Amino acid sequence: MTEEPSAPGGPAPVFTVRRFFELLQEGDIEAAAELLDPAVRYVNVPLPAIRGKERTKKVLAAVFGRPRVGLEVYMHSISESQGTVLTERTDVIVVGPVRVQVWVCGRFDVAGGRIVFWKDYFDWLDAAVATVRGLLGAVIPVLAPKPPVADG
Repeated sequence: MTEEPSAPGGPAPVFTVRRFFELLQEGDIEAAAELLDPAVRYVNVPLPAIRGKERTKKVLAAVFGRPRVGLEVYMHSISESQGTVLTERTDVIVVGPVRVQVWVCGRFDVAGGRIVFWKDYFDWLDAAVATVRGLLGAVIPVLAPKPPVADG
């Protein structure tokens, strides 16, 4: 990991978002949650918003805190303006031999080195197809999705 760039009130917003995903990939939900503001609002469109660090941490733990479940994040593009970070990425949820790869666009508002707002957009049909492909790929390896190339 590179040296932490700074911004007024804390680390640079892009650094905060990148570090958040690094920690999630490492399975360190506790450390990742420390980068969330206590009053964070997390939205996975079109699901209802989750409010608060503790509730968001519980959701992350429910998904990624299980044995044999992991997350890979391939960042294709990341940019920041006035504390708002936009990402284009492929998130890969790994459950044992099953890999579900979904393209995601995310918005992160960062203040004082903490994420105060997190909103992800993805195509639900794409996610359903990715799930079927991941399941088939676990049985027929030639059909398994290959890791995407990260651009950013």
